[in-house]
Amino acid sequence: METVNILIEALPYIKKFHHKKVMIKYGGHAMIDSNAMSSTARDTVLLKYVGMEPMVVHGGGPEISRSMNKLGKEPKFIGGLRITDSETMDIVKMVLVGKINTDIVSKVCLHGGKGIGISGKDNQLIKARKKAPHVMMDNSTGEEITVDLGLVGEIESVNTEIMEMLTENNYIPIVSPIGVDKTGETLNLNADTVAGDIAAKMEAEKLIILTDVPGILEDPNDPETLIKRVKVDEIKDLIDSGIVKDGMIPKVLTCVNAVENGVKSAHIIDGRIQHSVLLEIFTTKGIGTMITK
Repeated sequence: METVNILIEALPYIKKFHHKKVMIKYGGHAMIDSNAMSSTARDTVLLKYVGMEPMVVHGGGPEISRSMNKLGKEPKFIGGLRITDSETMDIVKMVLVGKINTDIVSKVCLHGGKGIGISGKDNQLIKARKKAPHVMMDNSTGEEITVDLGLVGEIESVNTEIMEMLTENNYIPIVSPIGVDKTGETLNLNADTVAGDIAAKMEAEKLIILTDVPGILEDPNDPETLIKRVKVDEIKDLIDSGIVKDGMIPKVLTCVNAVENGVKSAHIIDGRIQHSVLLEIFTTKGIGTMITK
């Protein structure tokens, strides 16, 4: 009966989200742990088989740093952004496109999904421009200095033609977060931003960001203080009060931008919990923070 009750609880959500697009951003534990990645891939395939249209964007920062260290190149960050020279860009492409993307595709296919890997360069899915130099304070002199981030980009436009073609033909597109500028140069992009911008352009029902925290917490040391639902116009107060801070700020702002541009709801959930995607979508309580208009 417990199994039956679970199915009955899920039925209204299965009906509500039938034929709706869902963007899932793989990150954190769901990327690093092989079993977690396999479980998340299986859950993504399940969404497809109950009638939804899942799409995936993945990150890969820790894996890129590990590969750089193995090759004797020290990762350098300014303001949370990786300084990306041409040699680093080669490593980024090797890890994101050559390793992580193909790993996710193979796991999706293993569980019966039609996974297909693409990057922001394919059919110019993501046109980007080079990010402006980062301005920072020199602690020793107190003077402002500018640091060139190299081949780090910001999104100019999203051309969803290839995404639409794939979802219409029952494929699950799995996107590496790199883009291309007007000269054909490859640029390294923030995976959360890529997921949010594609979700908005594809008019997705949901954007789900998998990370390594339960969601937005009033007290970061107490999981019981999870904020279950928040509206976009409440986010500024949460940032100003310090409840949303550090690495959570760009994730939350990505969600706000997506919701303001057509995504019905955005969710920040804990990818360390098995089947977190299913629990968030198909249960009344959910498990993370949902951001809506």
